[in-house]
Amino acid sequence: MAGRLTNKLPSIRTVAAHAGVSTATVSNVLNGRRGVAPELAVRVRAAVAELGYIADLGASRLRSRRSHVAGLLLPDLGNPFFGTLAAVLESAARRDGYDLLIACSADDPAQEAARMRALLTWRPAGIIVVPCNGTLGGRDLAEAAGVALIACDRIPNGPPLDLVAVDNRAAAREVMRHLLAGGRRHILAAAARASIGNIAERCDAARAEAQAVGARFEVLDTDFSLADSRARLAQRLAQAPRPDAIFALNNVAALAALAALDAAGLAIPEDVALVGFDDTAWMEVAAPPLTAVSQPVEALARASWARLMARIAGDTSPPQEVRLPCTLEVRASTLAASRAGAHVSAEPKETAEP
Repeated sequence: MAGRLTNKLPSIRTVAAHAGVSTATVSNVLNGRRGVAPELAVRVRAAVAELGYIADLGASRLRSRRSHVAGLLLPDLGNPFFGTLAAVLESAARRDGYDLLIACSADDPAQEAARMRALLTWRPAGIIVVPCNGTLGGRDLAEAAGVALIACDRIPNGPPLDLVAVDNRAAAREVMRHLLAGGRRHILAAAARASIGNIAERCDAARAEAQAVGARFEVLDTDFSLADSRARLAQRLAQAPRPDAIFALNNVAALAALAALDAAGLAIPEDVALVGFDDTAWMEVAAPPLTAVSQPVEALARASWARLMARIAGDTSPPQEVRLPCTLEVRASTLAASRAGAHVSAEPKETAEP
């Protein structure tokens, strides 16, 4: 029946026939190649819009034998840090002509391996991953498939792998020196899974600073769950001796500490000073505003993408480690509002591992 609607998508041949050009011309216009007469390009784009044509990227990849898909595997899509990371990476991918597939491991190593396998079924050119922990589930699958793999933020164990992260040790040292200079002598580090590489680096550096001046330092292993972290902190604050400062090693721990201190009737910073890691908007408007380490999340994303593009382009150099500096934003929660902020270091540090 003439004019009958159909759910079948038009093919590139249909577009070519509608525009009165060859399929090669349609392909050249859609891929932005030069050499197509302007009037032909206008006809092709008009036909695409009128027919509702959607390119078959799968078929295109099979013909070209080149993938324009990249993967991103994150542990938590609800965390603002990872949300910003994903947004910046998606923008960079779009700019460079790539589609970015995003998967979430829910901080579960088993799910991490399963999600890695799922991403690999798309035959991506490369994958950026924030590992659940040091094991990095699915790493062997990616390496066997010859897919470029970049670790971001968290540090994987095992053989060297391209890594883009912040200088966790320098940031933790800056926090501890700030607290110690303010007279704090019993610092509790609230750490979600202290065994994770980046958290372990912060703990180790903070502990060394405390030991150097004879201050007391302890680590409370909390959880990525806000409710569980709050409960564990509340239990610890009810015990003696009570710390006079809390160094929350991620944004969930910082929010949990704020809630636990309020529930215990403890004043910040008079009773307990509080410092967060990974500055977010709510920390600046909390009562009192929280001193926090600000991570360069956008720079982390850009550096990770640049490293991935280098590998995809054929870079076969040894694994690279890029460390970016953080900034300490000093606010009222540590009674040191006289300083607006302190840079941990001025420039990124790059090292090549054998």
